[in-house]
Amino acid sequence: MSQQGFRIFMARKRPTADLLTRYKEVVTPHISDNMSRLHAVAAGLSPRHRAGRLAGAALTVKTRPGDNLLVHKAIDMALPGDVVVVDAGGDVTNAIVGEIMLRLAQSKGVAGFVIDGAIRDAAAFAAGDFPVYARGVTHRGPYKDGPGEINVPISVGGMLVRPGDIIVGDEDGVAVVPLDEAEELLERIGDQQLREERMLREAAVGTADRAWVDETLRLKGCEFIEGRYEV
Repeated sequence: MSQQGFRIFMARKRPTADLLTRYKEVVTPHISDNMSRLHAVAAGLSPRHRAGRLAGAALTVKTRPGDNLLVHKAIDMALPGDVVVVDAGGDVTNAIVGEIMLRLAQSKGVAGFVIDGAIRDAAAFAAGDFPVYARGVTHRGPYKDGPGEINVPISVGGMLVRPGDIIVGDEDGVAVVPLDEAEELLERIGDQQLREERMLREAAVGTADRAWVDETLRLKGCEFIEGRYEV
């Protein structure tokens, strides 16, 4: 029997390089819209870097709040294009990563960090294009004792992340695409992109059909009253 709570799974499924390249062109609102706006976005995690979009394969870490021993191990294990995704319980008392870990991750070809916890050395992240999304910032450093797990399903900002899932991040936040559904989702996103491009063109020239607004209000039972409100 494995030591639950303190274990590392060395293998996981990963998306193909071609699939990751295609997701680099996708924005998080389109992912969220096509997952019923319920399961994709990690609310509360905001970008801490200057600029740059994120698309990569999830290397998941579950750790005790304020402890980054397993995060260090995950960086050592990471393959180019991986995103180190950390469930640190949403606690922001101690930082999980800082500038030294940023440089280590860059040297390994890591695509970015998603931390349900805090970072420190915020200026180093803010000055660069290495994507990092975190819940907060603190100068207090981490402990390195464990326990924790690597390559297990985790919860980050209310969303389930499995090892190998596709992580996409942009100015609007972070979205997660289950690996087994990634191809099908891309097809739906492509259809939405075409619809929105048409809507933007119509809006620009004033030909957008807005009849749906009044129709929806009436269907919802909204009353339209001729005249003004009287006190």
